[in-house]
Amino acid sequence: MTVTRRAAGRPVFPFTALIGQDRMKRALLLNAVNPRLGGVLIRGEKGTAKSTAVRALASLLPEIEVVVGCHYGCDPASPDDWCADCLVRAESGREPLPTATQRVPIVNLPVGATEDRLTGTIDIEEAIAQGRRRFEPGLLAAAHRGILYVDEVNLLNDHLVDVLLDVAAMGTNYVEREGISLSHPAQLILVGTMNPEEGDLRPQLLDRFALAVEVQGLDDRAERAEVVRRRIAFENDPLGFAERWSDSEAEERQRILAARELLPSVILADRMLDLITHLCTDFQVDGLRADIVMYKTAATLAAYAGRTRVNEEDVRDAAELALLHRRRRQPFEQPRMDPADLDRSIENHRSEQPPEPEPDAPDLPPSPDRQEHQPPTPTDSQSNPDEQVVAAGDPYAVRNLAPAAPARQERASRAGKRSRVRAKDGQGAYVRARPAGPETHDLALDATVRAAAPYQRRRREQRPDGPALLVRGPDLHEKVRETRAGNVILFAVDASGSMAARKRMAAAKQAVLSLLLDAYQKRDRVGLIAFRGAKAELLLPPTTSVDLAEKRLQSLPTGGRTPLGHALQVGMLAFERHRANHPEDLPLLLVVSDGRANVAVGSGDPASELLTLAGEIRARGVESVVVDTETGPLRVGLCRPLSEALGAVYMPLEDLRAGGLLRAAHIGLGRA
Repeated sequence: MTVTRRAAGRPVFPFTALIGQDRMKRALLLNAVNPRLGGVLIRGEKGTAKSTAVRALASLLPEIEVVVGCHYGCDPASPDDWCADCLVRAESGREPLPTATQRVPIVNLPVGATEDRLTGTIDIEEAIAQGRRRFEPGLLAAAHRGILYVDEVNLLNDHLVDVLLDVAAMGTNYVEREGISLSHPAQLILVGTMNPEEGDLRPQLLDRFALAVEVQGLDDRAERAEVVRRRIAFENDPLGFAERWSDSEAEERQRILAARELLPSVILADRMLDLITHLCTDFQVDGLRADIVMYKTAATLAAYAGRTRVNEEDVRDAAELALLHRRRRQPFEQPRMDPADLDRSIENHRSEQPPEPEPDAPDLPPSPDRQEHQPPTPTDSQSNPDEQVVAAGDPYAVRNLAPAAPARQERASRAGKRSRVRAKDGQGAYVRARPAGPETHDLALDATVRAAAPYQRRRREQRPDGPALLVRGPDLHEKVRETRAGNVILFAVDASGSMAARKRMAAAKQAVLSLLLDAYQKRDRVGLIAFRGAKAELLLPPTTSVDLAEKRLQSLPTGGRTPLGHALQVGMLAFERHRANHPEDLPLLLVVSDGRANVAVGSGDPASELLTLAGEIRARGVESVVVDTETGPLRVGLCRPLSEALGAVYMPLEDLRAGGLLRAAHIGLGRA
């Protein structure tokens, strides 16, 4: 769970042996040259060498000299950055601080880590045994002068992400908790990796990562084959494979050292600064962080290339790394950087400036292929000519969706998780303390000490040779933590032939898209079931990636019969699987249909099966909303008995067109 270092005889896959992913490798190397950049976020599908590259970078970096006995591995050559302990030891003047060399540390931060584990806390054993408050360093201290690696950073608690990014930007960890007030150096390279399909980071957190890159699988068959060959060769003979790449590793390591020495001498002329501000303005970037990051990145690129002046190519490459995740975009719009737009903006700036020859020619290595991957244009692959795809209208704003929380929960309407619930396993914010149970793993030291304080004189008389603080079982208190429970909204959308009328399906898609926008803002999980033909299909299991839900919804075709009972069955199973891992989430089933169930799940009557399944869903505590899409003067009214069996809010299509689905969802989630 904690710190791993490359051990002698157990090499990792060499960094220079990685094939492709040039932007990712460039971003990692720039942070190695200049750890003050602020880290890098690597976005991409699984199996694209994200984790391999991070671990290979730690092995590539030069060894560092540290003060022996220092918890933080302070640099003996940088006394201005020393921790308080090293300063005290140095001021005593009895002897020079002993030093040693070690590998650059790489610290893995698990998704379930607590704030105590990350930032550090009181050494409880020392406090109870000796009556002294002693700081126990956390993972940030262990990562000082190394790499802090967060896999699946988008699944990490937002509060921990805030702490990480603050420390990465300042290089110092400030601790104010449980009677401890101190700071210690934490200059680290923060690397976060994520799969966008599992949900995205909030824009405010995305902006805090200095650089971001998109990685994708290799399309070239020759490159894919070479990746397999190298991986097999490494697994069969790790030492021999590492030895074959030792020269290229040493060369790259020396280049990093040379760039570090050259970086303070790099000059960025006003002309290049003007280009940076022009690009940030042209691409509608909010705030000034992008300008600052581009300034630092361009200077680092020049140093890495062995130059002391920043040129236009450096600024261009810096823009690709710094603006990708900062461009202003609409919800559901994927982050992308069009190289043609970037070239056009640079050309416009160049035409506005008087000619000025560069003092030295660019000598950067060949830039990576700047052709961004464009999502394939959707094609109609359906074999049924009667099917059609109806586009949804633009989403519209909705009121806050806040669930009717059980009695043990408190309502909350602000963005983020919607309802406060008691957290388990040491996660969440520490809000108060309570007497500890027979088994506690989250001791509230401050409350425990306060509970034991009134009895110390009497206990000292009974045990004059005891420890400084005498604690009994009844004194023990545990922390009560709160986190926020979200909603899991499962959309069951009728895609049968009766929904093919353009206005009906377009209105349904528009309202569902509006709810997806609200879920995006509130960090809810959403899923999508489509039912048509012979069965229902879970197009998207519950996920925080509403972008995927939006894509599935937009391309959903219509046609065929109405297997509504099967849709309820699929929804019930999806909720059960989700509850196994997220029992705190509050479920809502939102059915958009005319209720004409004409496909049986088993061998019985489809209508009878439908009501039986609806009763089972209601018995499992799932809130529901039924939107009746039936229109015309003659109506069968099949959605009425369905909504009664579900215990659901009923909403006719007329109210749907007026935004009534949104109101129905609020009612189903417990809001007027």
